[in-house]
Amino acid sequence: WVELCCTAPAKLFGLQSRKGSVREGADADIVIYDPKGTTKISSKTHHMNLDYSAYEGITVEGAVKQVLLRGNTIVRDGQFVGNATGGRFVRRELSNVIR
Repeated sequence: WVELCCTAPAKLFGLQSRKGSVREGADADIVIYDPKGTTKISSKTHHMNLDYSAYEGITVEGAVKQVLLRGNTIVRDGQFVGNATGGRFVRRELSNVIR
């Protein structure tokens, strides 16, 4: 799961030295995921700057319980509790995959 969703995309986009793994020096955001939970997808509850979802109303297996950004909780039980300006730009490296 981690390789598919985190490590491989980080390598693809030249971010492998900073993203895609949980290790010292990496900029890892941690998601606490409940595979037994369910989530109903809705533009009213997602955390993006959009007022629509192509998957509106679909219920999926699994639920995000908590998200940590650089050690600080930003999502708790599906609710954003962080700072909207808490993100940080990460410059990518030249990647052998992209060349």
